[in-house]
Amino acid sequence: MLTDIQIARAAQKRPINEIAELLGLTPQQVLPYGHDKAKITHEAVAGLAGRPEGRLVLVTAINPTPAGEGKTTTTVGLGDALNRIGKRATVCIREASLGPNFGMKGGAAGGGRAQIVPMEEMNLHFTGDFHAITSAHNLLAAMIDNHVYWGNALNIDTRRISWRRVMDMNDRALRDVVLGLGGPSNGFTRQSGFDITVASEVMAILCLARDLDDLQERLGRIVVAQDFERNPITARDLQADGAMTVLLKDALQPNLVQTLENNPALVHGGPFANIAHGCNSVIATRAALRLSDYVVTEAGFGADLGAEKFLNIKCRLAGLAPSAVVLVATVRALKMNGGIAKSELAAENVRAVTQGCANMGRHIENIRSFGLPVVVAVNHFAGDTEAEIAALQDYCAAHGVKAILARHWAEGGAGAEDLARAVVAMAEGGTADFRTLYPDEMPLWQKIETIATRIYRAGRVEAAAGIREQLAAWEAAGHGRMPVCIAKTQYSFSTDPEARGAPEGHVIPVREVRLNAGAGFVVAICGQIMTMPGLPRHPAAEVIGLDEAGNIEGLF
Repeated sequence: MLTDIQIARAAQKRPINEIAELLGLTPQQVLPYGHDKAKITHEAVAGLAGRPEGRLVLVTAINPTPAGEGKTTTTVGLGDALNRIGKRATVCIREASLGPNFGMKGGAAGGGRAQIVPMEEMNLHFTGDFHAITSAHNLLAAMIDNHVYWGNALNIDTRRISWRRVMDMNDRALRDVVLGLGGPSNGFTRQSGFDITVASEVMAILCLARDLDDLQERLGRIVVAQDFERNPITARDLQADGAMTVLLKDALQPNLVQTLENNPALVHGGPFANIAHGCNSVIATRAALRLSDYVVTEAGFGADLGAEKFLNIKCRLAGLAPSAVVLVATVRALKMNGGIAKSELAAENVRAVTQGCANMGRHIENIRSFGLPVVVAVNHFAGDTEAEIAALQDYCAAHGVKAILARHWAEGGAGAEDLARAVVAMAEGGTADFRTLYPDEMPLWQKIETIATRIYRAGRVEAAAGIREQLAAWEAAGHGRMPVCIAKTQYSFSTDPEARGAPEGHVIPVREVRLNAGAGFVVAICGQIMTMPGLPRHPAAEVIGLDEAGNIEGLF
């Protein structure tokens, strides 16, 4: 059996200008990065304003398990299938972080016969967007310390500098660091730390900005510290927003690539959904909607994180409204949610599937609470038995939802045509009545409680000392209408990654809150989740390398 990277390497790619032509874009409206990837220019994106928009389809999933769910694979397969049945469809997904690629999770380009190519470039440096975001973020960090070093005219209280540094790699040793060691010439000593680039507010801003002007405006609003009178200090106060915008100028342009079946895909931005808002860029989504009949996008991890943030943050701030939602599930993952160990997944176990369906049912309920129609995509694995699939489908039927077997991993778009037809029927049926979970005017703490109790089914939310006072202070400063972004483990509805299935009545502990004034939301960090992940005992980097012909091995 061919590996994903072997399938991707054998792909018959079309020149990127031909893919652009499928979207009605001329060679002058794209900037090629080699033969098989390009950026859509700012001018081309601006020229789309006022065009009618196609239908938006969100692909989300049950809580992730080591057994695999295949959300990106399903997103790509569905996009190819929609094109096969005569709909002009574009896939919109996020870019891959180097952290998971060299850590444990792996790539972010799909799998099997449902992939986006060039897979190797997409999972590595791609067009350099992440490096631009990292550089812009760290430029601001450097300018803060430089300002303090040269007299501190803004009276920055170095004890209250909140802006950390970032890098696009898992490295637990950098979570907490001391800066400025080595004497007066190296600045003032203070404690800080690193986050991974996907958790950067600059990443969130790039993914939510409408254009370059909006990008600079948002960058300028970033709150980096307080002065000695507890007044906020912003990037604009430091005169950093202009230079940061320059670094991000090209990165803001959406990246155009293609699927294995030569259909267009926009891959742009990459915030994680467990520690950030988990959605690709608004600018790419909006451009695709104006160039296509259908746009198939995804939100990271399970629906409790990615879909909730897509709907409550991205859709709210960008004025988007999906027409349908696809919830991806696998028999294997449901068995794990039903209490079966990964080593026992090969054996048929209908009882475990039925028990694990509680996790899927919770996500179905949550999606419906937003007024959206949902279909379950059963991402097929070779070891799935007819009895196990029937148990899954029976559960869905009892809850008034279709569960459609999809074989896109093995068959590409042809294996997802039934799913595509079901999505079209839902989207064109006009049953979507999208609404957010909470209103803008709800207090910030109550927004956190609303997500915790209604989406996670928590019994209560607990906060570390001073957090509620901090939220109240931000409300008094004019930030109270912002949505909230919960950072917690992706593996459970609770903050305990081992609590699979559909736990209820648990406690959600909020240990820290962060103001992302430029992005336009407040982050609540819950449980033991880290904004700088660590590498596993045996990271993927141990087996990644080049063969004798110079080809990459072990990437995915």
